[in-house]
Amino acid sequence: MNQQALPGMPQRLYRASPSRLTTWLDCPRMYRMAYLDRPTPPRRRQRAHTSVGLTTHNVLRDFWDLPAQQQTPAGVNELVRTSWIDLGFKDPAQSNRWRGRVSDEVVGYLRGIDRDLRPLGIERTVGLKTDQITMSGRIDRLDDRDGELVVVDYKTSRRPLDPDGARTSLALAMYAAASSRIFHRQCSRVELHHVPTREVIAHEHTQESLTRKVAEAESIAADLRKADAVYAELGVEAPQFAPRPSPLCRWCDFRQLCPEGQAMGPEQSSWAALEPDA
Repeated sequence: MNQQALPGMPQRLYRASPSRLTTWLDCPRMYRMAYLDRPTPPRRRQRAHTSVGLTTHNVLRDFWDLPAQQQTPAGVNELVRTSWIDLGFKDPAQSNRWRGRVSDEVVGYLRGIDRDLRPLGIERTVGLKTDQITMSGRIDRLDDRDGELVVVDYKTSRRPLDPDGARTSLALAMYAAASSRIFHRQCSRVELHHVPTREVIAHEHTQESLTRKVAEAESIAADLRKADAVYAELGVEAPQFAPRPSPLCRWCDFRQLCPEGQAMGPEQSSWAALEPDA
């Protein structure tokens, strides 16, 4: 029997992640295909910029497990070589060129941090419960700086970071709120680290701003709860999942199933994001 049919029974907490919430905001149809349709519609083949991003994140994760004598440029180059994801590139020459570029970028980034200060968490999964939702997500890096926790998120885009990106990020705020509760310590600073340029965009949250972000997540989750319920009844005919066409449709994994997305223009090549000015 449906739990909501029993008078007086508490409502189940809505299970979510920052990516689930933001996918709904980006495009309800993409959300439906990614999270509700079963079987999940086939996605397009992985793009080259995703391969670059995944490789970079994996190397920055595994670097901390290297013996101290191997935490060198040569050690990083070997990590990149063994971690390289050769998918989405135009040809082997482009893949090799970008493998060398990623090595240079990661080495340059690591030269700018204190490698003697080991992070408190590396790809640490954290969770947060409220009266309405239960959220989980994975932090790229959690630092302990003079007793205060700092959330670090790596970015590998070829374009500059949004100056307001750290302040407006729902994910970073949720990670900070979750880390505070888990470790019983203050976590108000969140940072975006742009590995290619070593630029850092930071924001200092207050308790009030974190509370607002949690309330924002709860509000989005409330909308999703309603939409999910209608989908359970009507399936793909549910009206809540109309597409939200935008230039991003040219990159969407599900555009082959979305006429409105296809109308936004030809699909971008698998390597276009690596050379945005081409």
